Amino acid sequence: MTEQSTSSAHPEGRVADATLGNWVDRLAPPWSRPYLRLSRADRPIGTWLLLIPCWWSLGLAVAASPAGPTRFDLWILVGCGLGAVLMRGAGCTWNDLADREFDAAVARTRSRPLPSGQVTPRRAAIWMTAQALVALLILLSFPAPAILLGVASLALVCVYPFAKRFTWWPQVFLGLAFNWGALLGWAAQDAGLGWSPPLLYLGGIAWTLFYDTIYAHQDREDDALIGVKSTARLFGSDTARWLRRFLVAAVACLALAVAAAGLSGAALAASLAGVAGFGAHLVWQLRRLDIDDPAGCLALFRTNRDAGLILCAGLALAAIL
Repeated sequence: MTEQSTSSAHPEGRVADATLGNWVDRLAPPWSRPYLRLSRADRPIGTWLLLIPCWWSLGLAVAASPAGPTRFDLWILVGCGLGAVLMRGAGCTWNDLADREFDAAVARTRSRPLPSGQVTPRRAAIWMTAQALVALLILLSFPAPAILLGVASLALVCVYPFAKRFTWWPQVFLGLAFNWGALLGWAAQDAGLGWSPPLLYLGGIAWTLFYDTIYAHQDREDDALIGVKSTARLFGSDTARWLRRFLVAAVACLALAVAAAGLSGAALAASLAGVAGFGAHLVWQLRRLDIDDPAGCLALFRTNRDAGLILCAGLALAAIL
C-alpha cells in the first residue's frame, strides 16, 4: 500500500471505531471534521437507531388512521430524520463532554475529538447548543403534544451519560432516551391516546438492551479497569441467555402494539410480517454472537439498522394498504 493510500484510509484525527472510508474523513472540510466526529456523523448507526422508533410509530399511526397518509405525514417522516441527526449529534456531544476523562482511559474511545484534543470543551458546548436549537425549530412545526414530549426527552438525554457511574443497567437509560420517538412520532401524527405507543416504546427499550449489550462487550475489559458499569459486565458469560429474554420481550411488545392499533386484513398481516422479520434478524445476530470478539460485536451491533428497517418496511406497507 502506498503512503498516499494509507493516509486516505487513516486520515488525521480519525476516530478508531469510525466506518472506514466514511464521508466525514473523505469529503468534509478539515476544519469541520472534529465537530462532525463529535456528532458521530462518521458513525451513523446511532442516528438510525434513534430515528427508527420514530418511523415505527409514524407508520403504525398512519396505518391505524381512517384518513390514511397525508402530506403532513411526509413532513413528519422528514422532520424526524433531520431531528434524529441533530439530536443524536447534540446528545453525543453532551455524552463526550461528560465522559471525556473515561474516554481518555479506553483504547477504543481515546481518539475521540475531546480526549484527543481536537476540540476544546467550550467549543464542544457551543456546537452542542447550536445543534439542539436547530432541532427545536423543527420540533416546533409539530403538534403541541409532540413538542412537549420532545422537550421532556431532554431530561433523559442529560441523565444517560452518568448512568454507568451508578447502575449496572445504563442500557435501560439509553433505551428510555433512544426510543422516545416511539411516543413522539405517534403524537406528531396526532393519533390520540392508546396502548400502541407505550407498547412500541417498551419493545424499543428491550431492543436497545439487546443491541447495546452486544456493543458494550467491546469495552468490557477497559470498563472493568476504570470502574464503568454495563450490562455486558453484569451478564458476562450468561449474556446469550439474557439477550434471548430481551429478544422475546421486544418481539412480544411490538406484536402487541400492532394488535392494539386495531389493524385488520392486509395491513395487519404486513405489520406482523415486519415484526416477524425483525425478530428473525435478532435471532440471526444471537446465533453469530461471540462476546470475546470485539470487532464481531461491533459488526453485529451495526446490523441492527437493518433489523429496525425490516419492521419499518412492514409498517410502511400497512400504512398504504
